[in-house]
Amino acid sequence: LHPVALGIIAGLFFGKQIGIVGGAWLAVKLGFAELPAGVTWRQLHGASALAGIGFTMALFIANLAFPDQTDLDMAKRAVLAASGLAAIVGLGILAMATRDSACEAE
Repeated sequence: LHPVALGIIAGLFFGKQIGIVGGAWLAVKLGFAELPAGVTWRQLHGASALAGIGFTMALFIANLAFPDQTDLDMAKRAVLAASGLAAIVGLGILAMATRDSACEAE
Protein backbone atom coordinates (compact mmCIF):
# COMPACT_ATOMS: atom_id res chain seq x y z
CA LEU A 1 0.00 0.00 0.00
CA HIS A 2 2.96 2.29 -0.61
CA PRO A 3 1.91 5.55 -2.34
CA VAL A 4 4.42 4.97 -5.16
CA ALA A 5 3.03 1.50 -5.81
CA LEU A 6 -0.59 2.63 -5.67
CA GLY A 7 0.07 5.47 -8.12
CA ILE A 8 1.84 3.22 -10.59
CA ILE A 9 -0.81 0.50 -10.42
CA ALA A 10 -3.59 3.06 -10.83
CA GLY A 11 -1.87 4.66 -13.81
CA LEU A 12 -0.97 1.46 -15.64
CA PHE A 13 -4.09 -0.52 -14.87
CA PHE A 14 -6.91 2.02 -14.60
CA GLY A 15 -5.38 4.91 -16.52
CA LYS A 16 -4.83 2.94 -19.72
CA GLN A 17 -8.39 1.64 -19.71
CA ILE A 18 -9.95 5.01 -18.96
CA GLY A 19 -7.82 6.76 -21.56
CA ILE A 20 -8.29 4.28 -24.39
CA VAL A 21 -11.97 3.46 -23.92
CA GLY A 22 -12.81 7.05 -22.99
CA GLY A 23 -10.95 8.47 -25.98
CA ALA A 24 -12.56 5.98 -28.36
CA TRP A 25 -16.02 6.61 -26.90
CA LEU A 26 -15.56 10.37 -27.22
CA ALA A 27 -14.33 10.06 -30.82
CA VAL A 28 -17.34 7.89 -31.73
CA LYS A 29 -19.82 10.19 -29.96
CA LEU A 30 -18.37 13.28 -31.67
CA GLY A 31 -18.50 11.57 -35.06
CA PHE A 32 -14.75 11.55 -35.66
CA ALA A 33 -14.58 7.74 -35.73
CA GLU A 34 -16.64 4.58 -35.54
CA LEU A 35 -15.88 1.15 -34.20
CA PRO A 36 -14.61 -1.19 -36.91
CA ALA A 37 -17.09 -3.75 -38.21
CA GLY A 38 -17.29 -6.73 -35.90
CA VAL A 39 -15.60 -4.98 -32.95
CA THR A 40 -17.57 -4.55 -29.74
CA TRP A 41 -17.05 -2.16 -26.86
CA ARG A 42 -16.23 -5.14 -24.65
CA GLN A 43 -13.46 -6.19 -27.03
CA LEU A 44 -12.09 -2.66 -27.05
CA HIS A 45 -12.20 -2.66 -23.25
CA GLY A 46 -10.28 -5.95 -23.14
CA ALA A 47 -7.64 -4.59 -25.49
CA SER A 48 -7.35 -1.42 -23.41
CA ALA A 49 -6.76 -3.52 -20.30
CA LEU A 50 -3.98 -5.38 -22.12
CA ALA A 51 -2.36 -2.01 -22.87
CA GLY A 52 -1.45 -1.88 -19.17
CA ILE A 53 1.20 -4.52 -19.84
CA GLY A 54 3.53 -1.82 -21.18
CA PHE A 55 6.19 -2.22 -18.52
CA THR A 56 9.30 -1.35 -20.55
CA MET A 57 8.62 2.38 -20.71
CA ALA A 58 7.24 2.40 -17.16
CA LEU A 59 10.49 0.89 -15.85
CA PHE A 60 12.52 3.42 -17.85
CA ILE A 61 10.52 6.33 -16.42
CA ALA A 62 10.77 4.88 -12.90
CA ASN A 63 14.57 4.84 -13.23
CA LEU A 64 14.46 8.52 -14.12
CA ALA A 65 11.88 9.50 -11.51
CA PHE A 66 13.13 7.73 -8.39
CA PRO A 67 16.75 8.37 -7.38
CA ASP A 68 16.11 6.65 -4.02
CA GLN A 69 16.75 2.90 -4.41
CA THR A 70 13.91 1.96 -2.03
CA ASP A 71 11.35 3.91 -4.06
CA LEU A 72 12.80 2.55 -7.31
CA ASP A 73 12.50 -1.03 -6.07
CA MET A 74 8.92 -0.38 -5.01
CA ALA A 75 8.17 1.14 -8.41
CA LYS A 76 9.61 -1.86 -10.24
CA ARG A 77 7.52 -4.28 -8.19
CA ALA A 78 4.42 -2.17 -8.77
CA VAL A 79 5.02 -2.05 -12.53
CA LEU A 80 5.34 -5.83 -12.68
CA ALA A 81 2.25 -6.30 -10.49
CA ALA A 82 0.19 -3.89 -12.59
CA SER A 83 1.36 -5.59 -15.79
CA GLY A 84 0.36 -9.00 -14.45
CA LEU A 85 -3.01 -7.69 -13.29
CA ALA A 86 -3.59 -6.04 -16.68
CA ALA A 87 -2.76 -9.29 -18.50
CA ILE A 88 -5.11 -11.39 -16.37
CA VAL A 89 -8.01 -8.93 -16.48
CA GLY A 90 -7.56 -8.16 -20.19
CA LEU A 91 -7.52 -11.83 -21.12
CA GLY A 92 -10.59 -12.42 -18.95
CA ILE A 93 -12.52 -9.61 -20.60
CA LEU A 94 -11.57 -10.80 -24.07
CA ALA A 95 -12.47 -14.39 -23.20
CA MET A 96 -15.92 -13.25 -22.06
CA ALA A 97 -16.32 -11.13 -25.20
CA THR A 98 -15.38 -14.10 -27.38
CA ARG A 99 -17.79 -16.37 -25.51
CA ASP A 100 -20.58 -13.80 -25.88
CA SER A 101 -19.90 -13.46 -29.61
CA ALA A 102 -19.95 -17.24 -30.06
CA CYS A 103 -23.26 -17.49 -28.20
CA GLU A 104 -24.81 -14.76 -30.36
CA ALA A 105 -23.64 -16.49 -33.55
CA GLU A 106 -25.44 -19.74 -32.63
